[in-house]
Amino acid sequence: MSNSAKPFRCAILSAMKHDYVPLGMARHPRFELVVVADDPQIPAWAHERNQKFANSQKIPYVRDVERALREFDVQVAIVNSEAERHCDLSARAAALGKHIVQDKPLTTLRSEADRLVAAVEKHRVKFLMWNRSLLPAVIHAREQLAAGAIGRVRAIHVDFYFAKDAGPPKGTRPPGEPPRDWKTHQIAANVDSADGGLGSQPMGELSIEGIYPLGYVRALTGAEVRRVFARSTAHFHQINADHSVEDLASVTLEMDDGLIGSLAIGRIGAASHPSGGEIKLRLLGTEGALVVSEARPEVGIYYRNQPAREARQRRVASDGDFLLADDFARAIDTGGETILNARASHAIFAIVEAALLSARSGQPVDVRHLAR
Repeated sequence: MSNSAKPFRCAILSAMKHDYVPLGMARHPRFELVVVADDPQIPAWAHERNQKFANSQKIPYVRDVERALREFDVQVAIVNSEAERHCDLSARAAALGKHIVQDKPLTTLRSEADRLVAAVEKHRVKFLMWNRSLLPAVIHAREQLAAGAIGRVRAIHVDFYFAKDAGPPKGTRPPGEPPRDWKTHQIAANVDSADGGLGSQPMGELSIEGIYPLGYVRALTGAEVRRVFARSTAHFHQINADHSVEDLASVTLEMDDGLIGSLAIGRIGAASHPSGGEIKLRLLGTEGALVVSEARPEVGIYYRNQPAREARQRRVASDGDFLLADDFARAIDTGGETILNARASHAIFAIVEAALLSARSGQPVDVRHLAR
């Protein structure tokens, strides 16, 4: 564990959606939440959520991002806003010399992704995109690969199915009734932390959650993706069908050194799985194969009158959030890189961008990576 006598003081730049990123950082002794900040022109409901989170942590809420970053002696900005403001807030924090932890997705626009990388590199700050690549099963898979258990990796597949609902099922909107507004739906989804796509622009699962399986691929292979072919559909949820964004997709990945990858991703409904969903990694090497269940270790809990929506399988011995914070502290202390830095996050954004274009066109698409 990274160690120092003095914790890093953190500003939460917007707390208008799920709070697991700032709370995950706060569980580590090296990070202290000291202020919530946001821009004054945001809607009243967003100010209310910011104030509510600030009250829960017994810290002030300041309606001026730059003033909070300057006056509260912070070293770290934790960005937790709508998706389209992620990179703006992160770039502004970088310009003031603050290290950044940002929730996914990276952004909705390539120009904003470019801006973020430029700001992080110009001001020489550390950046961590929140991810799942330090969960126990993924760490164990990396250890097995490093030990040569299956030889040289030649192919990888990830199933990433979230067993969560996104409003009513597809086909339930009555004739003549207008589609539900995307942002209104996402605001309401905060009650069960299903508001990862919060923002004005509708986003499907590839955009919202693609950082997770593609983060696994990057962590386990270290290879860049050069070309993709994707298929997608709105299969499960009315909100996705109404806004023509996918809740189910498959992507084939052509990578460096002849590696082949693929992923299947979806938000498949709470009734589809007894816990969080089916998330598995399959790797084929020159000397064998590896199958990893991301949820392990887990225990099954069953009892009389158990609520229907309560997860039956529950993760245990999982300190992924703590390890992400520790990785971030180590990067600041040593000048090294985080497990998912700004350039790596941009690369994943570029893969998703290419996959969405491929799904629309029906053709393979080259991935447009940043020049070095």
